[in-house]
Amino acid sequence: MKTIAVLTSGGDAPGMNAAIRAVVRTALDKNLNVMGIERGYSGLMNGEIVPMQRSSVADIIQRGGTILKTARSKEFKTEEGIKRAVNILKTFKIDGLVVIGGDGSFRGAYELSKLGIATIGLPGTIDNDLSYTDFTIGFDTATNTALDAINKIRDTSTSHQRVSIVEVMGRNCGDIALYSGIAGGAENIILPEKGYDEQELCKSILEAKMKGKVHNLILLAEGIGGSEALAEKVEDITGIETRATKLGHIQRGGSPTCLDRVLASRFGYRAVELLEQGKSSRVVGIRDGKVVDLDIDEALSQPRRFDEKLYEIACALA
Repeated sequence: MKTIAVLTSGGDAPGMNAAIRAVVRTALDKNLNVMGIERGYSGLMNGEIVPMQRSSVADIIQRGGTILKTARSKEFKTEEGIKRAVNILKTFKIDGLVVIGGDGSFRGAYELSKLGIATIGLPGTIDNDLSYTDFTIGFDTATNTALDAINKIRDTSTSHQRVSIVEVMGRNCGDIALYSGIAGGAENIILPEKGYDEQELCKSILEAKMKGKVHNLILLAEGIGGSEALAEKVEDITGIETRATKLGHIQRGGSPTCLDRVLASRFGYRAVELLEQGKSSRVVGIRDGKVVDLDIDEALSQPRRFDEKLYEIACALA
């Protein structure tokens, strides 16, 4: 192992830069050459590969997004595209590749590994939707961004004595809604894993009002969607003024939290260790506070884990 490369792929997540920094500086510390691949697999297909030094990653640990930029590539998903990517990596004499992204990015890394490129995946996605790891890079920052918005919305919701529905990201995984909902004191949390009954929701809002509740906060994951339509129905049924707020891509941006910076740094360091040890087709994660690694195929085949206990707590505290 003489030269490694790093790329970011799929949706950006706060902490990706911290992971890039960790990979680059750890590799250099181990006397390895490091290349940066810009715009993910799309950039790889175009040979957008540049050498990286310690100065290349100076003053980036606090920045959101990714300095290497990210994009999706249809061509890379084809058999011919994978073979071309391997040839480009070999042309640049790259022996190992660190891929920072989600499950789609990992599948690409897995295909490359089957053709002889040593690959290590780091979980970079705000959704926290990779079952093999307790937390992904960017999740903590996204929940804190959502929480900040929730706190502000609660202020105006209380002032106007209205129902506020806050829609956060999470297409198939409701962790952002669950965690930020608990931390924000939401009265109802609607998740794709659990669903909801519209009539029961309105009943709980009316019962809360009868008990003296002057406002009501509902957290809705985008996997359920339709926050504006739900707001109209709630207002029609309950007669209480209801407003919907969709946070959108604001959750992907911003300076990463301390937790995300440390997590990304630990993951990046471990990725280089694995490549140095001759390992390939592995993904790095964290379980019970310890950094772990396992086979990509095994990691992606694990069924989705939902924290039923945490949801039970959320319902009890609502």
